[in-house]
Parts: sequence; C-alpha cells; structure tokens
Amino acid sequence: MENAGRRSIFIGAGANLAHPTYGSPRETLEAAFGDLAGRGAQILRVSPWYRTAPVPASDQPWYQNAVIDVGTDLSPDKLLAALHEVEQAFGRVRTVANAARVIDLDLLDFRGEIALGGPGRATLPHPRLAERAFVLRPLADLAPQWRHPVTGVPIRALLAALSADQPTERL
Repeated sequence: MENAGRRSIFIGAGANLAHPTYGSPRETLEAAFGDLAGRGAQILRVSPWYRTAPVPASDQPWYQNAVIDVGTDLSPDKLLAALHEVEQAFGRVRTVANAARVIDLDLLDFRGEIALGGPGRATLPHPRLAERAFVLRPLADLAPQWRHPVTGVPIRALLAALSADQPTERL
C-alpha cells in the first residue's frame, strides 16, 4: 500500500461561502462531487472535512476543505478542464486572487506525474500544495505515505514544516 499515492489522483476541494441553491460550503462541494462524477471522474474516497483559516490570513469566513481521490480515464488536462466546468456550473466567479468563493477545486496530484502546465494545461503537482495546511491535512488522511512528486519529501515532514499561522480543525 506504500505506493498507493502514486497511483492516485487527488483533488482539493474548498469553499467559504454558502451557495443559494446547495446551501453550506460542504453541501455545495458534495453536490459538486456528484457533478464531477457525471463528467468522467469517479469519486473513490473523500477525506475527513476540515474547517480552515483563509490563506493568506484575512477577515473572510473560514473555509471547509477536503481532498478527494478520483478514478478517471481523462488526461490531467481534460480533468482540469472538467474541474473548471464544475466550478463554473456551481457559480464560481474569479475576481481577485484568494477571494472568498462558493467552490474551489484544485488538481493536486495526478498519479505522481510532473507537468509544467500553461494556458489550459495542468501544473503537476499543484504548485502551492506543499505550503498549505488546508490541503496537506486532508491529503495525509487519505495517503499517509504520500511523497511530494518533485521533492520526494514525505507528507508528514511537509506538515511538520508548516508555520502555525494556518489553523485547521477536523470536523
């Protein structure tokens, strides 16, 4: 099971605003998981949910975050496009960086692949994954043996290196 993280595809999910139709951030994200399943990505596992402070720190409402493990025949770029389609269908409006949002879906790791990305192309692993408690904590629940595909650093070491200014609470 040690290499399970290398075969997995992980997506980070977060939101801190209620959706007018779906309700709370968690309810909205769970509905989005169903929509994603209809676009070619089967939800295999969902991490525990976390309540997390905004990064960077701000007066925004706290987020609800989870990581999902998906199975798909889609390429990384097509999966990224599907994630953006789901975000758009659920009312994601991109304004300024780090703004409050009703939905955010990030392709974190695609079977350990490394890709530089570009317009419409996936950057793998997600470029800020190793710096964010709201991603690493739920990812560690799903894949405690996971290692960063570029650096090889184990997830426990990445968690230990985080600053204390990113509080997370398991729900």
